[in-house]
Amino acid sequence: MDDAPRLPSFLGRRLPPAFALRTVVVSPGRARVYDEAEWRDAIVVVERGRIELLCSDGRCRGFGRGEILWLHGLPVHVLYNPGAEPAVLVAVSRRGVASGR
Repeated sequence: MDDAPRLPSFLGRRLPPAFALRTVVVSPGRARVYDEAEWRDAIVVVERGRIELLCSDGRCRGFGRGEILWLHGLPVHVLYNPGAEPAVLVAVSRRGVASGR
């Protein structure tokens, strides 16, 4: 029996019709400008890699595989991938609430 903790993941799961799943990939060494509307109502899981949130006040917070984020309403300026592999974020939100991207 495997006693290793299971990391949360939305990949490969069926969601009820009321929910939408969106995958965002940030290439190694690349940044993605933060758009608050893009993350409205979404629970986000870091599925692969690592992502750093660079805030408008200069602070930086890093998150790795399996960590769960809420990105809406934060003073984030940029999402940055400091790693050597793509960072994969999966966002789940209610249909009709997210920005529709």
